Amino acid sequence: MKIYVLLFLEFFKIGLFSVGGGYATIPFLYQIVNDYGWYTSQQLSDMIAISTLTPGPVGINMATFAGFKTASFSGAIFASIALILPSYILVVAISGILKKYKENFYVKAVLASLKPAGCGLLTVVGLNLIKDNVNNLIGVGLLLFLFALSFKFKKNPLYYFLIGGLFGIFIHFLLPNTGI
Repeated sequence: MKIYVLLFLEFFKIGLFSVGGGYATIPFLYQIVNDYGWYTSQQLSDMIAISTLTPGPVGINMATFAGFKTASFSGAIFASIALILPSYILVVAISGILKKYKENFYVKAVLASLKPAGCGLLTVVGLNLIKDNVNNLIGVGLLLFLFALSFKFKKNPLYYFLIGGLFGIFIHFLLPNTGI
């Protein structure tokens, strides 16, 4: 029973303090290696690789894997719930406050400013990705081209996947330094 309490407390702490997404949990997971030895550094490296490749949020995937490695299926459940719980509590608390003050001028102003600020941040990230990497320019161009073709010719989407794959292979050999 002690292992479940420790597992829950550690992953609750990780969920509370790892702000910035799944990769922000990595320092905490390394600390667990040192403090408890539930898994090795090599297993953590494997966990990060597997969590990145599997569908779903990286942080949850890592918590599930670490919990499973530590205490089997029930450990995976404990770790996953513990990681999610701080965010859930925070969202419930904030939504209650927002409901109470939704007509407040300042609350309206803050909420109204969040949408354009978020769009601006995403735009900057997108532009930096495009600027820093020729693959993105080629990929975006190919995406737009195939999207337009799909409206004009109304073929099975698998044809467009095939065209995109063949184009990717062709570009890979034509421009080997682009990393496509």
